[in-house]
Amino acid sequence: MALTAVLALSLAQASVQPPNIIVIFSDDHARQAISAYGSKFARTPGIDRLAKEGTIFRRHYTSNPICAPSRATLLTGKYSHANGHKDNASTFDGTQETLPKLLKQAGYESAVIGKWHLESKPVGFDHWEILPGQGDYYNPRFLTENGDRTETGYVSNVITEKALAWMGARRERPWFLLIGHKAPHRTWVPRMDQLTAPTIRYTEPPTLRSTLDTLCSAAKTVTMNLARDLRTKEDLMIRYAPPRLSQAEQKQWLQLSEPADRAYEDELRTGGDPLGTNYQRYLRHYLQAAQGVDDGVSTVLDYLDRHGLAKNTIVIYASDQGFFLGENGWYDKRWFYEPSAGTPLIIRGPGVKKQDVSRITANVDLAPTVLEFAGIQPPKAMQGSSLLPLTQGKPITTQPAYGHFYESEDGDHKAPQYVSLVTERFKIIFYYQLDEWEIFDLDSDPNETKNLWPRGVTRTIRSELIRKLLARQRQLHEEPKYIRMTEISASKVR
Repeated sequence: MALTAVLALSLAQASVQPPNIIVIFSDDHARQAISAYGSKFARTPGIDRLAKEGTIFRRHYTSNPICAPSRATLLTGKYSHANGHKDNASTFDGTQETLPKLLKQAGYESAVIGKWHLESKPVGFDHWEILPGQGDYYNPRFLTENGDRTETGYVSNVITEKALAWMGARRERPWFLLIGHKAPHRTWVPRMDQLTAPTIRYTEPPTLRSTLDTLCSAAKTVTMNLARDLRTKEDLMIRYAPPRLSQAEQKQWLQLSEPADRAYEDELRTGGDPLGTNYQRYLRHYLQAAQGVDDGVSTVLDYLDRHGLAKNTIVIYASDQGFFLGENGWYDKRWFYEPSAGTPLIIRGPGVKKQDVSRITANVDLAPTVLEFAGIQPPKAMQGSSLLPLTQGKPITTQPAYGHFYESEDGDHKAPQYVSLVTERFKIIFYYQLDEWEIFDLDSDPNETKNLWPRGVTRTIRSELIRKLLARQRQLHEEPKYIRMTEISASKVR
């Protein structure tokens, strides 16, 4: 090739602007509530479009399945013990190296809009408009660099509108936008136009009425049972209007919801099945709240198309964790069972193949992935691996998914602390407060109904899983003090 041609090619390559990157991060959105993941009761055309046009990851996990720690991992590319944010009560240490800071150093302009939930002001972003704490579904208040502001409307719509407004400001630099949705977090508040009498009956999950006999002892006492623990007003919204509505809006809400409330009360009175009745009501409201997120995804994708941005914009959809939609008779998260720790992850954009990926991935991989898409080498301190090669159909070695839940069982839900590891076939969980173990064969028992500890697997398999769990902890520089090898026996496990 002539020297002038080589020079022209080099200049052309140098002039290519790095891609814009959008991360849409929802809250408690279960994989089983997304039709691209095979949901039997949800229709999510916006997210499905991403999956059809990009890479969908089938076995993506969150390492600490509660809101704030998952967000801290997204920002840092580190597990909770390394970034210091282990629970929902801590204040995030914004002085540490984070994704937006690294993008800013590389010339990116960035913004975060929506849910933040890290008890601190965002650092490293050029623009931020965040919900205080969990935020509200209606007429939400936002915190900004210039003070508080209350918006009118439904929170999912407002967040999407703010995201479009920020993207609409023309800029010469590449940009990164983190859209943090509140929905479908508890309490599950639908839009007012969704308040009609129910016409759909949802199929119950096979484990809705499980006795939980083979699971750890806390499974029967945890405070997340649909029949026993849901609040009649705030959760089920029986003759109850959500906060921050005006008096006129409250009156309208109660009028519109009255037929559905009456139908629920009639079924509860005549059917004698609070578990089944609450499941129908709960799932309906959850799916309605999630619909607002999917509508927002569609709106963002349409905006990118209209403004010629889709060809150079990476779009990532994920959730901070999954959620129980009646499995084991539960709502909420916290466990490392599949409905809770398993989360959606879909990536679309230039160079991304249309494909399914079944390799195990984790939320600690998100920050390195964003950085590599931006042309930035992830720092060695990040504990995840970039998934960009996988999106291009290139094989990479991925690690088993590691989980650690630190909140005390004395919390609102009384879920026990644990460490866990998921391999291609098996899952091992050690509840170190209870001194109890679980092993599941995910190939033969995807619903995790049969605990194989200690006699359901061979001693060789059990020992190998324990060794892998210990080795992963050491690799991540988390002292494996929770596992006392001398006490691993069948005597104290169920």
